[in-house]
Amino acid sequence: MMDFLKASLSSEVVAILVALGIGLLIGLERERRKGEGPGRSPAGLRTFAAASLAGAISVMIGGKGLLALVTAGIVALTAIAYLRSKSDDPGLTSETALISTVLLGGLATQRPVLAAGVAVILAILLASRAAMHHFARSVLSDNEVKDALIFAAATLVVLPLLPNQPVGPFGALNLRSIWIIVILVMAVGAAGHVSIRLLGARGGLAVAGFASGFISSTATIGAMGARARRAPELLGAATAGATLSTVATIVQLFVVLAATSLPTLQNLLVPLLCAGAAATIYGAIFTVEGMRETGAADLQPGRAFSLPSALLLALTLSGVIVLSAGLREVFGEIGLVVSAAVAGLVDTHSPAVAAATLASSGKINPADAVAPVLAALSTNTLSKIVVGWISGGRAFALRLIPGLILVIAAAWAGAILTW
Repeated sequence: MMDFLKASLSSEVVAILVALGIGLLIGLERERRKGEGPGRSPAGLRTFAAASLAGAISVMIGGKGLLALVTAGIVALTAIAYLRSKSDDPGLTSETALISTVLLGGLATQRPVLAAGVAVILAILLASRAAMHHFARSVLSDNEVKDALIFAAATLVVLPLLPNQPVGPFGALNLRSIWIIVILVMAVGAAGHVSIRLLGARGGLAVAGFASGFISSTATIGAMGARARRAPELLGAATAGATLSTVATIVQLFVVLAATSLPTLQNLLVPLLCAGAAATIYGAIFTVEGMRETGAADLQPGRAFSLPSALLLALTLSGVIVLSAGLREVFGEIGLVVSAAVAGLVDTHSPAVAAATLASSGKINPADAVAPVLAALSTNTLSKIVVGWISGGRAFALRLIPGLILVIAAAWAGAILTW
């Protein structure tokens, strides 16, 4: 009996069943929007099911050539039906869906799983008409559409054209890496903008700051500073997001050390916990302040990000990179602490992993890795202070800098307690 069932469910039968399911799924959605009377749409449940089956059968009988011929016939019939339609709706959604259904029926004979998946996506798109139209026409602003196009151009057009090789003083600059920073800052700003639209300006920035901190705390601080400069009424919320991004840095540092050298993590456990607690408490204070802030920014959709601010931040970080390379050139490799401190101007995690790797290989004692890691964290804090002041101005910096100093002081205090 089982052998009979297996023989019956041949690949051709499966393809026909999948094609039929595709036609019924898409046709069911179109049938609900077909309308009534003389002005109704010419294609409904049965038409879509038949079109999908026609696509599958044409491939089985004559291959891709017959599928192309059948598709051309469907296109011609669809064009005639569209021209004869008395509907005032000039849309081509049903007509395009019908042609796609024929092609999906043909695809079902070769890749049934893929065809079924695409059919589900198509049905979802068709059923989401009202929501998508409302989002495009009423939710998105003109500025948000422009920002989306700028971001797409920066990511898909400019980035692939930039060389991925060292240039400039000391060969320290990489144009591709610098432009990635610009893209990252715009993405962080957009994340904060979306969070504000979803959660409100008072709570959205804190959530966005913490989440974006896992990508780059420095970039997050730059984006939060730019937002605070544009909307001073969100100063507390932006400070909360910037500070909480440092919590993400500590968590990420914890993870990379755990993956590299557990003995090193054990020696840094107390400093990291102290730093994380300080950042969380300071961020929570400004989160509460941000929740109390009110202003028109909650109701007025503005720009998703500031391109000039992103470019300024990238320029600042480029200067820091060149400074780092210059210090390396002057001092050389005179010690792990110095090199880690210099590298920390740009990134905390790379020198931390380097020190932990030396400890795991037995070249240094795990306890000796504490000072280099904290030195990198300290100089990275200095970079954040500079970025925060440049991007957010004096008011933002005066709120952010005490928190950053408190975090690094707590880390060193924790280290002193364990020594």
